[in-house]
Amino acid sequence: MADETSGFDVDLFVIGGGSGGVRAARIAAGYGARVCLAEEYRVGGTCVIRGCVPKKLMVYAGRFADEFEDAAGFGWSLEPPRFDWATLKRNRDAEVTRLEGIYATNLMRAGVDVVADRAVIEDAHTVRLVRSGERVRARVILIAVGAHPVKEPPIPGAELAITSNEVFELERQPERILVVGGGYIAVEFAGVFAALGSRTTLLHRGDKLLRGFDDEIRVALGEAYAKRMDLRLSSTVHRLDRRDGAILATLNDGSELLVDQVLAATGRRPNVAGLGLERVGIALDAAGAIPVDRFSQSAVPSIYAVGDVTNRAALTPVAIREGHAFADTVFGGRPWAVDHDLIPTAVFSTPEIGVVGHNEDVARAIHGEVDVYEARFRPMKATLSGRDERVLMKLVVARASDKVVGVHVLGHDAGEIIQAVGIAVTMGATKADFDRTIAVHPTAGEELVTMRTPAVVKRPVGVG
Repeated sequence: MADETSGFDVDLFVIGGGSGGVRAARIAAGYGARVCLAEEYRVGGTCVIRGCVPKKLMVYAGRFADEFEDAAGFGWSLEPPRFDWATLKRNRDAEVTRLEGIYATNLMRAGVDVVADRAVIEDAHTVRLVRSGERVRARVILIAVGAHPVKEPPIPGAELAITSNEVFELERQPERILVVGGGYIAVEFAGVFAALGSRTTLLHRGDKLLRGFDDEIRVALGEAYAKRMDLRLSSTVHRLDRRDGAILATLNDGSELLVDQVLAATGRRPNVAGLGLERVGIALDAAGAIPVDRFSQSAVPSIYAVGDVTNRAALTPVAIREGHAFADTVFGGRPWAVDHDLIPTAVFSTPEIGVVGHNEDVARAIHGEVDVYEARFRPMKATLSGRDERVLMKLVVARASDKVVGVHVLGHDAGEIIQAVGIAVTMGATKADFDRTIAVHPTAGEELVTMRTPAVVKRPVGVG
């Protein structure tokens, strides 16, 4: 029943129980707001349930293969290791369920009313719960419904492929798998399956993986992956057909691949279908996302949106940050906006990638002349393991200000390294600041503070 003084049932209604929505709900409730959150699937969203967390656990599983192999060079004698998919799946799923319970408990403790239902918008202040038919009046509505994987472009037999949603439901490890795509998800899962022993083909229509990343990082990852799997660049799938209990993939050049599974990791789209946005006059942008201002407010003053549904930066920590900023601004009287310019991020490929700031071309477009410092080396561990492994580190420095505006790392624990470096770059550290920092020896990270001579020639940029 609506509050007689306000005419609203709640102060905030959150549609979506992912990372951004949960953070916004908890912070708003902490300011005394009456908050209701509706989630039609499982609390925790893509990251916790079928994204970052279960995927990273699978990445860890795959990396043990390298560790077992490398151990011999350090004097260890091991029986041939065996991997069991069912054990990994069981333990991974149990951890996801545990985390989901923590999310739900934290919401309850914050005083948030959680409803297991789909919510759609009826007007600027009203949402309808689809299963119960109940209507809830809210002073503010926050849309935090995330995005979903898509299979693009559509091809004959596309229904035979799975996406990053269904990959976590596989009861058996495929002996042969084709991964289609060149972004985070494709690269990470191809690395996982190859490490776990599946015969893996990674196919990408571009001439390099990870569009938008530093060009040399892209090339180096491609070289490393070509040693770990069947990497096919500048290729596309023409059609998929059932063949003797397997899947026959016909490629654009007429060649064929017979595999047990096809994972389509070619993109994601905001979850806006049937949400009711047209009823309130919210028009989507070219990417099918909800346009918002820097404070996450849509064209309708009472409706906000955070996370992947806005297509600003589709990363879980960004969604969390946006949700927190929204709650502080609207309910805490502490207005602030998320800075999307410098976002540390990692790709959990093997070798791993960590990035903060701009690649060379973007840096030049923004800052003018830049200096590029680069180090390529064999990691210390590989000297005894014998593994054919290289590390690549780059600093991009704005010449006029001496500020470090881009850091790019490819190698072991790159994500951990870039998290720490991201603090310095976000604070506006200069190359001189890096130079006067004493190195931690012997580490790979020390290279970031010992590079003294900039590269002379800029490499040409690819089109992939």
